[in-house]
Amino acid sequence: MQIDVELFTVQKRFPLTISYGTTTQTTNIWVKISEDGIEGWGEASPFSAGGNPITTEKIKDSLQQITPILKQFSPYQKQEIEQTLIKANLPSSTRAAIDIALHDWLGKRVSLPLWQMWGLNKNAIAPTSVTIGINTPEAAKQRVQKWLEYADIKVLKVKLGSPEGIEADKKMFLAVLQAASVQDVFVDANGGWSLADAIQMGNWLADMGIRYIEQPLAKGQETELLKLKQQQPLPIFVDESCFTNADIPNLRNYVDGVNIKLMKSGGLTEAIRMIHTARGCGLQVMFGCYSDTVLTNTAAAQLSPLADYLDLDSHLNLINDPFCGAILHEGCLVPNDLPGLGVEYRAVST
Repeated sequence: MQIDVELFTVQKRFPLTISYGTTTQTTNIWVKISEDGIEGWGEASPFSAGGNPITTEKIKDSLQQITPILKQFSPYQKQEIEQTLIKANLPSSTRAAIDIALHDWLGKRVSLPLWQMWGLNKNAIAPTSVTIGINTPEAAKQRVQKWLEYADIKVLKVKLGSPEGIEADKKMFLAVLQAASVQDVFVDANGGWSLADAIQMGNWLADMGIRYIEQPLAKGQETELLKLKQQQPLPIFVDESCFTNADIPNLRNYVDGVNIKLMKSGGLTEAIRMIHTARGCGLQVMFGCYSDTVLTNTAAAQLSPLADYLDLDSHLNLINDPFCGAILHEGCLVPNDLPGLGVEYRAVST
């Protein structure tokens, strides 16, 4: 099979600030796998999840390393390709791009969308949240209003864990509630709270009717989650603390759910394993994203009937996404009926 790689840069309409930094643009990598006149597409995006960031440069270097080795395989040899990628110790984003492209190729080969190949029900897709980053109360309120003007948004995810402390978190959160009216609102602290702050915020947010809190404590503090679980009533989801299915059994007594992201997991193949492992451990499932285009979010949307919560909004905040695929319909990101991912390229003026 032939593998081609192309770098491209996407800019955010609104900068996104979370507890450990602000992002305005990213350079992602488009991977194309070709055989028998069929081309499968994947994407790799850089990310940081509590240390050891995966940069665009690392992804590019790893693709240059592995591409000559993979040319000996056919896209049908997905198991052998996965083992080759694991043994090469490649960044998870690199593995994700190749794995997504292989799934896209196979779906196109059999002329079926992935959701249909897997026998999933598009009507079971939950609404996706859209993200309100850390900001001043007034700026957060304006961001909510912009989102509600942009599309039929049903769910908001508010990033807390402000460096200014939980009083700043509370003021911003109340401003979001004021602007959001009837929308569901979820909370993600990205590990920005201490245990004492997380206990206080969990109880305070529960009184506000919030359904869960995501990654309240920093990666590496997983054993403290049990104390948190015992001292506040909200369900706890983890993101930065959970990369693959191997992480899930050790978390089962501390949390209520896991956030699966294709760039963390290494692609759709591992994401499916994570879903089954989480369900076997009695946990709920969320899908999330980084600075991914609609290509990656459409790939995740193919599996989204299996998720309880969705946070696949990154492409909605891009001003120059070069792809089109899944569409936002009544607050839900719904894949189309085209084969494979159902993603197409569109020229974008910059």
